[in-house]
Amino acid sequence: MELPEASIERLKNLKEKTEAVSYAEVTKNAYRLYERIIELSDSGYTFCLKDDTGNIKEIELFM
Repeated sequence: MELPEASIERLKNLKEKTEAVSYAEVTKNAYRLYERIIELSDSGYTFCLKDDTGNIKEIELFM
């Protein structure tokens, strides 16, 4: 798989942050998360973030 340099850097950063053993593990986990988010969105769920004070903000993932 060929990726632009910026994407390679993002992949490296994710590998380090998640302590994944390989780039394949990072990619596998990303696909799983992406798939689950799409399934939930298709089922009518919305996605929200809550800050440390309890404020909740709905976010749009698929525009």
